[in-house]
Order: sequence, then structure tokens, then C-alpha cells
Amino acid sequence: MKKIIITIDGYSSCGKSTLAKQLARKLNYTYIDSGAMYRAITLYFIQNRVDWLSTAAVVEALKNIHLEFALNSLTGLGEMYLNNENVEHLIREMIVAEKVSEVAAVKEVRDFAVAQQKKMGVRKGMVMDGRDIGTVVFPHAELKIFMTADIAIRVERRFKELFEKNKNVSLDEVKENLELRDYIDANREVSPLRKAEDAIILDNSNLNLENQLQLVMQWVEDAIMAHTS
Repeated sequence: MKKIIITIDGYSSCGKSTLAKQLARKLNYTYIDSGAMYRAITLYFIQNRVDWLSTAAVVEALKNIHLEFALNSLTGLGEMYLNNENVEHLIREMIVAEKVSEVAAVKEVRDFAVAQQKKMGVRKGMVMDGRDIGTVVFPHAELKIFMTADIAIRVERRFKELFEKNKNVSLDEVKENLELRDYIDANREVSPLRKAEDAIILDNSNLNLENQLQLVMQWVEDAIMAHTS
């Protein structure tokens, strides 16, 4: 069966990564978490006190950053490595979440990440989620999905995820963080979050994971059929 590129863009805490991982497993595709790349860069900047408002400082710092995904044999999923160190858990901390949208809005950072992402898509058979995958990274992808959900539901999802790791996190803190990330993502000058013209909107406010996967798998089958000649 012909392999395609599937892009999943959308707002924070819509479940983009969850859906992407499900699809990758179901189709035996490679899953690339573009958000993890920006989170790893943000982590490096925080750890090394890099001023991301300074173009010169950013350009110099990026020379020292090596990113790669390595397969976890237990989970069957790729995990983020920053300069040969597994940082999959560190990049999910709140301190990174609070700054990642700011760092991801920096042109030099996006150019750096997008260049690497484009190289990863050469072989097809890939699912990648993020903010600008269908509009900038892979504008010719065979299937583009734009995910959204009610803000209250997104806040609840994100709160449950973070509360398991940090009992001190508050609902208001999570809501404020999500709203700020939405604003920055949608209003940044470089590659703002927007729906590609040919993307299918997936509002999963009232969908469970099983029903969501069934729906999207039908879209995948339709996309493969449409691009098979």
C-alpha cells in the first residue's frame, strides 16, 4: 500500500501527539513529535541561560544543539535526545511549557527545526504533529488534519496530565498557560498557527480516543486511495 505523509496541526492539549502515535502504530509509520524538538531547544536555552531575544545568542547556541529521535524498544515510540541525552521527561516539565511558545516564535529557531523536519519526511510513511506542519513543513502532504477542542476541555486534559507529575499545579495556572500559548502561536510573525486550506478540521471535544481513531483511519484510507494511481 502506498505510504503517505500525515500532518496534524492544532492548538495545545487537543491530543495531537496521542492521535499521531495511534496512527503511527496502526499504520506502522514513523512518528515525529515536532513539539518535542522545540521543547528540547527551549530546555537547552534555559539550562544554558541563552537569551532568545538576542539573534546572535540564538544563532550561536543552535550551533551546539544536536537533536535526534531514538526508538524506545519497550514503548515502540521515538524519544527526544538532546546532545545524546534522553530528555523526554525533562521537556514535559512546566518550566519548559511556560517558555516553549516564546522560543518557537524565534525565526532562527523555526528555520533550524523546520530544516531538520523536512529531511525526516523524504521517505514518506510518517506522521508529524505540530503547529505549522501542514502549512510550512509539508505543504504537499497527502493528508492534513487540524485539531481543535473546547478550551475548558483542553484545560482539564492538560491539568490531569500535569497534576500526575506535580501536585502543586493549579487549574488557573494551566488555563493561563494555555491561553498564552494559543495567543503566541496564532500571532507570531514566523509560521503562525493556522489551518491549511486543504486540511480537515477535527474537533474532538466530544470524541473518545477509539471513535476519533476510527474516523481518522477512514480519512487515511481515502487519502491513500486518492493519491494512488
